[in-house]
Amino acid sequence: MDEELKKKEQVILLMDCYRELLTDKQKQYLSLYYEEDLSLSEIAEDLSVSKNAVFDNIKRSVMSLEKYESKLHILENHRKRLNLINKIEEEKNKKHEDIDEYLEMLKNI
Repeated sequence: MDEELKKKEQVILLMDCYRELLTDKQKQYLSLYYEEDLSLSEIAEDLSVSKNAVFDNIKRSVMSLEKYESKLHILENHRKRLNLINKIEEEKNKKHEDIDEYLEMLKNI
């Protein structure tokens, strides 16, 4: 997966976690760019603003999402939980001692 696609996926996941903490304007710009896959030029034309204004708004909005994640760790903890759940599912037919360890780790997240 190339870096641009990874970045897009990360932003969409962060939006899922923190969308309600954004302003309506931030939600609109991010949704148009990341979810509807419009170009900066298309967004600028639709909203009657400059392409640079679109770029700046998207950049600041993504920075806000990243700031929220750095303080709240919702996405990070979600990924840890999913990882442990996957391990438990893999181990459920194997040794049960490992499952107890994984369940304890889940409780601590």
